[in-house]
Amino acid sequence: MSWRSLHSSRRNTVPVLIASLACLGVCSLLSPGSAAAQIKSSEAAFEAQKLASDPALPGPEQPIPFSHALHAGTYKIECLYCHTGTDRSRMAGVPSVQTCMGCHAQFGGDLEGVQTLKKFWDEKKPIEWIQIHRLPEHVKFRHNRHVAAGLDCQTCHGPVQQMHKVHLVPDRVWVNGMPAQKLEMGWCIQCHEAKKASIDCLTCHY
Repeated sequence: MSWRSLHSSRRNTVPVLIASLACLGVCSLLSPGSAAAQIKSSEAAFEAQKLASDPALPGPEQPIPFSHALHAGTYKIECLYCHTGTDRSRMAGVPSVQTCMGCHAQFGGDLEGVQTLKKFWDEKKPIEWIQIHRLPEHVKFRHNRHVAAGLDCQTCHGPVQQMHKVHLVPDRVWVNGMPAQKLEMGWCIQCHEAKKASIDCLTCHY
């Protein structure tokens, strides 16, 4: 599914999600005696939490065992719902603790990861996620332009909807007889050439 279709469908699904949360009592945070705190999480949620902290899987162990496979895959939460503004900004922002608690104030209280999340919320501290994708400072990559061009997030980030732990996906290709790895210059140029986008130096270096 493309970013464009995700953005379009988001307008329809987000109100439904908000309405569903309202039915659970959106205005109250989790407390030991609240009905929301006693909602039992699914076996899939417990398994996803376990896999998201499994050292045997590729990717670093994050402060909270957040599974993209569960959220983006099983529950089909759209990328732009959490990574708000990516279609308007050069940067793809990380969701705030408030965004996470918008849902998890109502359920997941029996999950260790959600308990850690709530601790960050109570202490008013940001979550120090370990960055996965990083480009050199001299490369100027604009997310909003690529979203507007209709690229799927998976084009660069890999099949995140299948990942319990997000990690760099190896994608070796050959450009003019030379190997290029995903997120390296040759890989980007190969994509631009294939999609008839500019390969002028000032497109990425300015």
